[in-house]
Amino acid sequence: MTKYLVALSILFTGAFSASAQTTDEELNATIRRADSLFWQAYNTCNIQGMEQFMTEDLEFYHDKGGYTVGRAAFSANTKKNLCSNPNFRLRREVLPESVKVFPLHKDGIIYGAIMSGVHVFYIIENNKPGYLDGEASFTHLWLKKDGAWKMSRVLSYDHHPANQKKQVASLTAAQLKQHEGKYSGPQTKSMNITAANDHLVMEINGKKFDLYPSSPSLFFMKERNLSLEFDNTGATVKENGEAVETLRKQ
Repeated sequence: MTKYLVALSILFTGAFSASAQTTDEELNATIRRADSLFWQAYNTCNIQGMEQFMTEDLEFYHDKGGYTVGRAAFSANTKKNLCSNPNFRLRREVLPESVKVFPLHKDGIIYGAIMSGVHVFYIIENNKPGYLDGEASFTHLWLKKDGAWKMSRVLSYDHHPANQKKQVASLTAAQLKQHEGKYSGPQTKSMNITAANDHLVMEINGKKFDLYPSSPSLFFMKERNLSLEFDNTGATVKENGEAVETLRKQ
C-alpha cells in the first residue's frame, strides 16, 4: 500500500515539473517535498520510487562507505545492503530545523538547488520499534532534468553515533563519586567505575570507556548507543534503549 501511495504521489505531481518554480520560495517548497518523497521511498525499499528522483549519472559520496557512481549502481546497492533482509530495515529522518535550500541561477533563471542539513538513522530489527543509531550531515544537488527535479549529487558525511552530541549534564564531584566502586553481573564479571572531572570512567578487562551524565543517575557513552542507569543496589545496562544486564555493586 505504501509503495502504491508513493507512486500515485509521483504521478499526480508530474515528477515535480521544473517549469513551475519561478521564485526562491516556490523552489524551497518544491525541493523539500521532492526530497521527502525520495526518502519515503528509500525507507520503504521502493526502488522504483527512489529512481524517479535521481539522474542517471547520479554520484553518491559517503565518508564511511566510499562512493557510488550511477543510478543503477546506487539502486543495486540499496536493494542488496538495506532491503534484502526482511528482519532489518534502516529508516532515515531529517531534522527539519537544520534544512536549508539554496537556489542556483543562470541568467536570472533557476536551474538547480543545493539542499543541506542533518539527518538521523533508526535501525528496525525483527519488526521491533526502531532505535536511534546514527547522525550525519548531508548535501544534495538538485538539477532540472527532462522537465523534472532530480538529485544529481549526494553527499553524506560527518557520520557519528547519535549520542555523540547528546547534552551532557553538569554534576558535582559528590554526585559523580557516589557511583564509584566495583560492579558485576551475569555477563560482566568485574567492572570498575571511577569519577573524573565531569564524567565517569568505566573499566572492563583493562579497557576504559568514558560515561557522560544526562542526569545524576543516568550516564551514556558517546561512541555507541549504550547507557548505565544507577540505583541503590547497582546499575542497569541498556543498549539501544533495551535493558541487557543488571549489575550489582560490590
